[in-house]
Amino acid sequence: MADPCILGGRQAACLISRRQLPVAGLALAAGCSKVPPRPKARVFIAKAAHYNVDLVSLLERGIEACGLEVHGKRVLLKPNLVEFDSSTAINTNVAVIAAALEVFRKKGAASVVVAEGPGHRRDTIFLAEEARYRSEIEKFEELFVDLNRDDVSSVRPFATLPEIFLPRTALAADLIVSLAKMKTHHWAGATLSMKNLFGLVPGSVYGWPKNILHRIGITRSILELNRVFRNTFAIVDGIVAMEGNGPIQGTPKAAGVLVMGSDLPAVDATCCRMMDISPDSIEYLRLAEDLGQTSESQIEQCGETLASVKTTFRRA
Repeated sequence: MADPCILGGRQAACLISRRQLPVAGLALAAGCSKVPPRPKARVFIAKAAHYNVDLVSLLERGIEACGLEVHGKRVLLKPNLVEFDSSTAINTNVAVIAAALEVFRKKGAASVVVAEGPGHRRDTIFLAEEARYRSEIEKFEELFVDLNRDDVSSVRPFATLPEIFLPRTALAADLIVSLAKMKTHHWAGATLSMKNLFGLVPGSVYGWPKNILHRIGITRSILELNRVFRNTFAIVDGIVAMEGNGPIQGTPKAAGVLVMGSDLPAVDATCCRMMDISPDSIEYLRLAEDLGQTSESQIEQCGETLASVKTTFRRA
């Protein structure tokens, strides 16, 4: 069997059958018929009625509750920056990004950058200006990497492709923080921390709106990107979310929450339950068994209770 693909000395994630073989082999050798159960995934929910609350303290509480180690790591903050329309809530709010920058610096990260590769607009800086990222994040140009135009390296294989080219800044990061926006999605059902990794695929290589991912299939592309990038943490901005015809043409929904965790499927499944959407109705969550926990019995809820923040999102 060939070795797993290597990225500049760093091992990429492998597919389920290969990742679980050592564990399964140990279980069989011990006379067991099942692979030992994984520990519960910890997901933290914080209430935040608006963006001018103390977001730094809320993020610190969530990061500590989830046991995330940050010291000495190269951190990449990946917001959801897609389009801009001042009448709705498409993108990760700038206040959440600014708070995350402060928190990860305070916790001793070796470096923190903000990076995104929008799938619709070619002018990323224009979008960042419209979303107030440039005006409200100090020294934004020094911190920001346009992943659509970053240098790339090959990852092999990727779904039906022999290889995919991905940004070197993302591949070199020790921790990718998916700063997603809580939204319904007209095709995927919901777009949260896992789907947010679409912005790591470079438009300069694959065009706009990154049709290669749609040809492979949205579900499979989500799963493959989450297999490549395993060094992740999720912070989902649901303070003002989006319902209806998301991810762009929906309407604002005041959900008043931030949701955090290292297990992205667990975070997204929790968000869906909060949105009154069954995780079983979201195909990529049904197929994410090798990536994390989606069963409610395998998720350790921290912070606010799910019942206290649950609200029904209108779907497309």
